[in-house]
Amino acid sequence: MKVIAVYHNKGGVGKTTTVVNLGAAIRKNRKKVLIIDLDSQANATFATGLVKFYDEAFDDIKECNILHVLQSEEFFSISEVARKSEFCNPEIDVVPAHIDLMKYELDMNQLDLSLLMLMDKLEDVKTYYDVVILDTPPSWNLYARIALITADYLIIPSDLKPFSNQGLLNVKDFIRAINGYRKQINIKPPLKVLGVLPSKIATNNMFIQHTLPKRIKAISERYGFDVMKSVIFDRDDLAKCAEQVEKVDDQDIPSPVSVLDYKPYSMASEEFRSLAQEVLEKIGM
Repeated sequence: MKVIAVYHNKGGVGKTTTVVNLGAAIRKNRKKVLIIDLDSQANATFATGLVKFYDEAFDDIKECNILHVLQSEEFFSISEVARKSEFCNPEIDVVPAHIDLMKYELDMNQLDLSLLMLMDKLEDVKTYYDVVILDTPPSWNLYARIALITADYLIIPSDLKPFSNQGLLNVKDFIRAINGYRKQINIKPPLKVLGVLPSKIATNNMFIQHTLPKRIKAISERYGFDVMKSVIFDRDDLAKCAEQVEKVDDQDIPSPVSVLDYKPYSMASEEFRSLAQEVLEKIGM
């Protein structure tokens, strides 16, 4: 089982879009995939269609989500909390997040074992899943630390704009701190960075021909990160597939699908197939 965190401390760079569609693309490569949402905004939970209620009174995630996995040493195993998601075919499993993550972060910080709880509980399912993908908050908070401590590999999505690029210095410092902790506990080797993934990239031809190559070159020269070969462009299909709905009792209930299921032969789908292939090669699968 390989565990991949998708992280950048800058929001709005296509992190969740990368998580869910990469997960779908890897699943279509006949790998068993688990997505774990560690962000209190629960974007991956929404994006994989687990939120089927339109009133908080019907919130069936509040009492069984990633928070419970992290809080309890004896209960709430991964297999208990994970849910089947039909946002792609074949289905994948998702451990949902909830806004309550924010409320309980201070309490979680007091638990010595909280940083290692996810790693420990994933041990119980290591023969069941081939790939686990962690969606992370855009910060240095507890849940981001848990993700990077647990992961074997890291993908850093970035729109390559100046503000996002400046944030790569913070990402580098965060990785250094995480690797220091990993060395201290002597459980896992250093986190392997698969590279910066150009994402939400403009499709303007002038930008692609002249600006994009310069920005890609700057990543390695200024920040010392490799850049992945795959590029995820900012295409309309990525927004449309996430906005699908179904009618339930005259209410529009979110029913998102992966871009590979929405338009299998689109450019966006091809880009995620290429990304999945690159990732699987890099992690030895």
